[in-house]
Amino acid sequence: MKILYVEDPGLLTTVQDTGRYGYQDKGVPVSGAMDSAALTLGNVLVGNTPGAAALEISVGGFRARFLAAATFAVTGFNPQAFLNGQSVPSWTACGAEPGDVLEVKAGGSGIWHYLCLAGGLDVPVVLGSRSTYLRGRFGGLDGRALRRGDVLAAGPRRRNPLDFLPEALRPSYTDFPTIHVILGPQDDAFLPESIHTFLSAHYQVTPRSDRMGMMLDGPRLQHRRAADIISEGLALGAIQVPGEGLPFVLLADRPTTGGYAKVATVFSLDLPLLVQTAPGRCLQFQSLSLLEARELYLKHVFAFRHFWGLHEQGRT
Repeated sequence: MKILYVEDPGLLTTVQDTGRYGYQDKGVPVSGAMDSAALTLGNVLVGNTPGAAALEISVGGFRARFLAAATFAVTGFNPQAFLNGQSVPSWTACGAEPGDVLEVKAGGSGIWHYLCLAGGLDVPVVLGSRSTYLRGRFGGLDGRALRRGDVLAAGPRRRNPLDFLPEALRPSYTDFPTIHVILGPQDDAFLPESIHTFLSAHYQVTPRSDRMGMMLDGPRLQHRRAADIISEGLALGAIQVPGEGLPFVLLADRPTTGGYAKVATVFSLDLPLLVQTAPGRCLQFQSLSLLEARELYLKHVFAFRHFWGLHEQGRT
């Protein structure tokens, strides 16, 4: 069903879901939402499965007209959403009628906002995903960012929307986040004093950041020998340090392999905090052991599954 007519796509708006898995050995990046928590929780709010396709809106400036009655939610770090000029709350399931106009503007913080529609966006599945990979020009809507005049369709609604979402499930966004990391896999490639610097200094997000990765500026890290290693697979949140000594965090559209030493990997639950840190703002790193990270992750997964299970039973 045709549901949305794009009047202004803003700076960069693409269709994303939770990613394209199983093809990295063929050189195909995972892609998917930059802030996967905002996408999955937004989908849950409107009654979709967590991995349904939605719109990822960079910064703001997005405006679209509804072509049919719809349930929607706008999520992310402090998005400013307006329906027919009237402010609507974020992180809340809202209703729209045919002809209503939705605007998503930049908030005072954050970069990535998500418009989730009941039924999920209905675009072709490419290699198991509806996510857009811009560099490869496939997925999403013809492998490109949205343009003025695009029309989007949604699938059938599967569940009723939620009346609320526990605050504890939402990322704890902040303008100056502390990002937890697990050191390695090549932390032994750096001088001990550089590891100390990495975990104590403030790093600034630079404009040299996009869906592929985030370049940081701050104290430079020194390698014991060279920055190069034999190329190996790259995980989401891996922090490479090229020869110049500045950390580069690999994100959704990262390459599948890389040949620079990696000082650490961002803890998965803190990735939303990292990607929502705008250029010019600062962050710092704090180490977690693998055991600590696993415990925190499992607690979060249990809380989400418990909440989702109650919703499935119609008890929320």
